[in-house]
Amino acid sequence: MPYVPSDSGSPSAASRPMVIALFVSTCLLSIVSWYTTQQGMALYLAPWFAFLASLGVQSALVLVAWLIGFTPARRGLLIAVYAMTAVVSVGFSYVSLYTWFSEKERPALVERHLYDTIQDSSGKASQLVSNAVAEAQKHVVALDEMTAAEKTHGYIARAQDADPYLAGVREAVAREASSLGGAFKEGAGDGPRYSAFDRYTKLARRSLEQLQSSQRALADFRAQLKPLDPSEQQIRKYREVYDAIPWTDVETQTHMARIERPSVPTLNDNLDRTATNQEDMLLAFTELFTAPTGRHLFAFLLAAFIDLIVFFLAFASGPYFHGSPEQRWYAGSAAVDGSDNQVFVRDLLRKLEPGPGGLPRVDVSTLTAGERQLCLLLAAKGAASLNEEDGKQYYLLAEHIHEQLVESLSTRGMPLRGSPKVAQAL
Repeated sequence: MPYVPSDSGSPSAASRPMVIALFVSTCLLSIVSWYTTQQGMALYLAPWFAFLASLGVQSALVLVAWLIGFTPARRGLLIAVYAMTAVVSVGFSYVSLYTWFSEKERPALVERHLYDTIQDSSGKASQLVSNAVAEAQKHVVALDEMTAAEKTHGYIARAQDADPYLAGVREAVAREASSLGGAFKEGAGDGPRYSAFDRYTKLARRSLEQLQSSQRALADFRAQLKPLDPSEQQIRKYREVYDAIPWTDVETQTHMARIERPSVPTLNDNLDRTATNQEDMLLAFTELFTAPTGRHLFAFLLAAFIDLIVFFLAFASGPYFHGSPEQRWYAGSAAVDGSDNQVFVRDLLRKLEPGPGGLPRVDVSTLTAGERQLCLLLAAKGAASLNEEDGKQYYLLAEHIHEQLVESLSTRGMPLRGSPKVAQAL
């Protein structure tokens, strides 16, 4: 007796409620994937265009996955179509998830980075101003003494000074006095030299006051600055304090021809790019490939995971809704007899009897034209074998074929319930 293989893993062995649950899961995940794709496309396209494009991409993903599941023809082409469509879906979904995850965290990171930059810059500026204040205080004290000495003793403008600032004042006073010629004799008491020293003292004191005012403004700004203040506000307030610093006085008091001023951060370099939408995709993928963080990897893996699960669920559930090849064979054979599918299967089951080894068999002479076509097809596919016993021919059916036939009647359709033979049996 020829051996008939058993196939316990046939689609009909699966529970239909489970298949329906898989289909529902596919739909739910497809909606999630569609929404993230639409949100990503909406960053660059018009809302209605993003809606239609994302709907087309997501429906193509599900339908192609179903086709791959039950269509052996051109499967390679279908896989290529799915891969290209999935790249578009995953790309825009990743951008959408990345933007969603970073829309609260990234501005805070940008603001904290700007805070550190401004603190560093303002610290350098404060150090320069403090050095200038210290020198200016020395100069004011020295000029007070020089003014008093000029009035008491005279000839102060002729002396040399190791301090460049004070030396410059002495030279300026001497030139001013020499321009007057011999009208005013040099010596003790009031005179143009005394008045010049007094005037330079007042100018030095005013410069000191301005430097001290800038020093206090910088200290107050550094104390009030908060890490999470908006970027525009941080830069604007710092620029106000920075521009008020008398940098010329700082250079003069510290005896430097030119100092290296600390740079002021710009808003363009400290801008949250995710707030502009148009730069999200470039920024998201640039950071993903150059400096990925947990946020980037999680957003990308989540986007890819959704489409991958949609593929597997659609691939697994599609064939069940399309029907297994055997189920289509039953329907075609029933059409040959002009009968309903369930009525055809019921009549065939009534003709089955136990055969060798407990396998079901059916007498060839009792078969209708449609049943004969079905048995011939099953025999050609290796799911049935033709045997002869006691001068009679029998088709020996495989276990899984018998199982499918019986399970197909588990939910009776209207033709089967209204069949006259069923009514007579009742």
